[in-house]
Amino acid sequence: MANQINLQGNQACALGAIAAGCTFYAGYPITPSSEVAEAMSRELPKVGGTFIQMEDEIASMGAVVGASMGGLKAMTATSGPGFSLKQENLGYACGAEIPCVIINVMRGGPSTGMPTRPAQGDIMQARWGTHGDHPIIVLTPASVAECYTETIRAFELTERLRVPVIVLIDEVIGHLVETVDLDALQPEKLVERTFATGSKDGFEPYAVTDDMIPPFPRPGDGFRSHTTGLTHLPSGFPTQNPAKAEAALVRTTDKLDLHADLIASNELVQTKDADLLIVALGISARAAQQAVTDLRADGIKAGLFRPKTLWPFPESDLKACVNGAKAILVPEMNQGQMILEIERLMARDLPVIGLNKIDGEAITPAEIVAKVNEVLS
Repeated sequence: MANQINLQGNQACALGAIAAGCTFYAGYPITPSSEVAEAMSRELPKVGGTFIQMEDEIASMGAVVGASMGGLKAMTATSGPGFSLKQENLGYACGAEIPCVIINVMRGGPSTGMPTRPAQGDIMQARWGTHGDHPIIVLTPASVAECYTETIRAFELTERLRVPVIVLIDEVIGHLVETVDLDALQPEKLVERTFATGSKDGFEPYAVTDDMIPPFPRPGDGFRSHTTGLTHLPSGFPTQNPAKAEAALVRTTDKLDLHADLIASNELVQTKDADLLIVALGISARAAQQAVTDLRADGIKAGLFRPKTLWPFPESDLKACVNGAKAILVPEMNQGQMILEIERLMARDLPVIGLNKIDGEAITPAEIVAKVNEVLS
């Protein structure tokens, strides 16, 4: 019998983490992500894991980084102001290549903003929130089932590639309740981190390998390791040698290109013959999918490109969908963030139009239909 339950998006993130083998959570309550922490506090002890409510968001991210350095699968969750506070330690995880998963349930901003209302204003912060050029992966579920499966995929990617992964959802998706068959969503096999083996003599914790992913030195296994946020050599020790510093930084970003097929994921809805392509994520994509149905019923050939992987942005996949399109519409609950990336990619004369909303209400299908009619008129 199917294991069908009514599940909230935030709770699905927590259960997905457990299913992926997460055994450590450190966090601080913050609306509208608190249900993730609540669920983890109940579920982690059942699998022998550890839940810690930290004194603040900065310490929460630090604890997650430390637990992962100890060899554990580790996660935290937050929103808005908390996500901002996590950025320094998130940058450390990027630079030191420490696996970790961060759930960010977006709410209105800036500052305290509207804690209980939805927004999609963290799109660019998720990519560039910490300083410097750094590797990051961002996944964007648009349903409760995807909150579960994309959290599992977040752990698979972070453990395999040694890159922090952000699961980015808006308040509506986080608090949405849908019926989910958990048995049908279980991973076939858990992805585990590659730990260092073999000779301990001359071990390099950041060795340059063919796959650009150095094996992780697990504490207690006897592999001498030096971990620092400074730009470092393969030995782990700091360097300011220009050529070696550049090579170290380039490797961490190049490995995302090398494994792009593993990272990229999108949903395409009637894009093959689309005269107008809508690009959206989260609850805006849910509205856009209904809008596509309504527009098609009116004889307008609309299609939807929905990135499940937001960063690295799926450039080639999007470009493959725009042949024949007369325009691109980008509905998002901010003043224009994802549209900047799409405008950058459209080298030919293809209008890119934004539909923006920052009043704490989700974009509706009717609003998208009206904007499409305006664009095509």
